[in-house]
Amino acid sequence: MVALAEMGDKTQLLSFVLAAKLKRKVPIALGILFATLANHSLAGYVGTWLAGLVSPEALTWIIAVSFFVFALWALKPDKLDENRKLRGTGVFLTTLVAFFMVEMGDKTQLATVALAARYEPLVAVVLGTTLGMMIANVPAVWLGEALAHRVNMKVMRRVAAALFVVLGVLALFTGNSVD
Repeated sequence: MVALAEMGDKTQLLSFVLAAKLKRKVPIALGILFATLANHSLAGYVGTWLAGLVSPEALTWIIAVSFFVFALWALKPDKLDENRKLRGTGVFLTTLVAFFMVEMGDKTQLATVALAARYEPLVAVVLGTTLGMMIANVPAVWLGEALAHRVNMKVMRRVAAALFVVLGVLALFTGNSVD
């Protein structure tokens, strides 16, 4: 789900930009990996913390509505508005900081919060969402613009939206019985 939601997302666009500008694929991929692990670990802890604050019934509705909102959000293409340059830093650190910052408040980060509030163990959620990010972004680093022109982002956004709707419906119908 995260891999599909990431298609055309601003962090995937950032992957294209970093690969084009910095031209060092391995440090970029490693920067993406460590930034995503850090960001999604933080998001997962927030999700787990939030799950302890509200009743299971309220949590079910919050998660379901969140997934429906993510479905709508997935249909909207992202644009990379900012061209931040970190002068004097290496490729890995530039990627790490830029990716971590761009992912803040992103739909995949918020989806990680919702998934961590719903499912255990936290490590599995973080590893799963990180794997999804890597599946979407590493090919963007390696194949760049050629891949962007071959993948139908509109279809990918629709598939991601459909998956978010399915998760929302499942959250409503299964309540807290699915782990």
